[in-house]
Amino acid sequence: MVASLYQQALDYIYSFIDYETMPRPHDAASYDLRRTEELLARLGNPHLKAKSVHIAGTKGKGSTAAMLASALTASGYTTGLYTSPHLSDLRERIRVDGKLISEAELISLVEKLKPEVEAVNLRASYGQLTTFELLTALAFSYFGLKGVDFQVVEAGLGGRLDATNVVKPEVCIITSVNLDHTDVLGDSLAQIAAEKAGIIKPGGVVVSSPQTDEVAQIIEEACLKCGAGLVRVGSDVTWQELGFDASRQLLKVNGRLASYQLSLPLLGRYQLENAATAVAALEVLAGRGFGISRDSIITGLAKVSWPGRFQIVSRSPLIVVDGAHNPAAARGLRQSIEHYFKNFGRAILVIGASSDKDIAGIVSELYPLFDKVIVTRSRHPRAVATPPIVAEFRKHRVKAQAAETVPEALSLALAQAGSSDLICITGSLFVVGEAIEQLKRGDL
Repeated sequence: MVASLYQQALDYIYSFIDYETMPRPHDAASYDLRRTEELLARLGNPHLKAKSVHIAGTKGKGSTAAMLASALTASGYTTGLYTSPHLSDLRERIRVDGKLISEAELISLVEKLKPEVEAVNLRASYGQLTTFELLTALAFSYFGLKGVDFQVVEAGLGGRLDATNVVKPEVCIITSVNLDHTDVLGDSLAQIAAEKAGIIKPGGVVVSSPQTDEVAQIIEEACLKCGAGLVRVGSDVTWQELGFDASRQLLKVNGRLASYQLSLPLLGRYQLENAATAVAALEVLAGRGFGISRDSIITGLAKVSWPGRFQIVSRSPLIVVDGAHNPAAARGLRQSIEHYFKNFGRAILVIGASSDKDIAGIVSELYPLFDKVIVTRSRHPRAVATPPIVAEFRKHRVKAQAAETVPEALSLALAQAGSSDLICITGSLFVVGEAIEQLKRGDL
């Protein structure tokens, strides 16, 4: 019975305009925050009941959010975490203290939201609500229901016009900004940075991951304009790699308040920067009087879980999954493979991408590392067909195989791999999610 009602709830959520599954419009009216605010007002403004941390950026924001939430929970605060997209289950987007919203809770909240959603859409003062806006309101309603102390909120797209930009954060974070979603946010780093900087609030505090000079300048100017403080990771807060093993990496973060020896159960060199960014934000909160100690930061980061990002899912052969979906993330993936794994045999790449991505840029970063390439596509409506990706590899004189589904691609890769070989699955979180599902089932 619950399964049937849960599917009905999902069908309702996905019955609205869903820009995750279709080309996104360019016009600002399509992202009018006032309709999210109208819906939230009808629900009693649940987004204002908890202290908020708001995170925008191109890469690293989900990992940084997970680290922050884990440390806040370890500090004794009931903590909500709202992220997107999900790997395989929509409920992954909404968690409290690491636990996913239950199917029954989601069903109940959807029923509660329905009349309010319909009232907003009937008036349509600012256009029709979208799936993401509904999910955002659902997350805030759930956090209100659970009485969370903190909510860590990841922006879905951009920042300025994102539905999450209704919160009044204690600290906001801008992780590394690169070219991505250029169809909506603009085709230059300056335009994209300006959109991300739209989460900065008057009198607030901003933590910025290391940025290019151009992006750093835009963030600094936005902070000056808003009278917001700025903490720069890379200069105000620094980190040093101390070593790693197969399951975790060690680093030292020199913060503004203390120094931290961290054991992080996430591989990937980029996670060191994300950890330093999380520590910088946690120190801002500690400086504002919240009970966040050096020990709780160390404990929280040691317990963080964030699947699908440079995750080892098998040892023989070595299978690594990573949701790298733009050239900068692909470069980080390649560097991480070279850094962490020295003694594997052949390297096999399984790759699929979404249609709005810089496929040429991703391919150019990855192709030199791999002996064999298998191109696939996820079930997601925005997944690009295999021929354009195969053609990109051909430009680099790499002959790629095509497999029309992720299970088929995995079967091909496993059939070709010896026990000492490496299989890397990447290009899209949707591809990674399906691969993890399939490998868990073990029916390949």
